[in-house]
Amino acid sequence: MKKVLIAYFSASGVTARAAKEMAAAVGADLYEIRPAAPYTAADLDWRDRQSRSTLEMQDPASRPAIAEPARNMEQYDAVFVGFPIWWGVEPRVVDTFLDGCDFSGKVLIPFATSGGSGMAHAQKHLRETYPALSWKEGKLVNSGAAEWAKSALGM
Repeated sequence: MKKVLIAYFSASGVTARAAKEMAAAVGADLYEIRPAAPYTAADLDWRDRQSRSTLEMQDPASRPAIAEPARNMEQYDAVFVGFPIWWGVEPRVVDTFLDGCDFSGKVLIPFATSGGSGMAHAQKHLRETYPALSWKEGKLVNSGAAEWAKSALGM
């Protein structure tokens, strides 16, 4: 049996619910990607061109600090990486997580939640930004997260 981690960032709780449902279904460990400075409602206002999230997403090099790094990554065979889709891609704090871990020999499986965007652009962006990582096909999991997680792992 593979050792599985579900690493996720959740701004409003939607992605967290999906991650917890997936973890229960496949017996995975959970790691919440939490920014060192939590996002406020004003930070998340995508209509405000000067909000923190807007400014971060406009800068591809932005890497917001994470509150607590992931530990013992060497024990995992597969890592699900979950996030809400922001501006069509993963939030920059997820990039901080991806930059900060050694994923050698691991399979990464992206999943996302979104009120209106699909997963295709985000998945393409992850593969282009992190071409050395071994990515499996991801999915938008606004519903059916547990069953999809099982199928992604061949369970």
